[in-house]
Amino acid sequence: MKIESSTKPPGAGTPLVKEAPGHSSSRSVTASSDEVQLSALAAQLSASDDEQAFDAVRVSEIKQAISEGRFTINSGAIAERLIASARELVDSRRQA
Repeated sequence: MKIESSTKPPGAGTPLVKEAPGHSSSRSVTASSDEVQLSALAAQLSASDDEQAFDAVRVSEIKQAISEGRFTINSGAIAERLIASARELVDSRRQA
């Protein structure tokens, strides 16, 4: 059995907008001369957005090596880099 609702759910109608007293409905737009200055870090991050995040040629070479069974994983190097990354994270939290 399907139940149909004959009433609209609350808030389904048109929104009610009231103007503040003393304000007219016509608005005037004025030009502003706002100025924004980026920090050195923000400028560096913005510049890094322009760079490519990865080397597409290198990725395709690795994919090809994996598909051919030639790709070897150096687990020692991965472990060393993971430990170094964890140390950097711990050190940065200690300084903060």
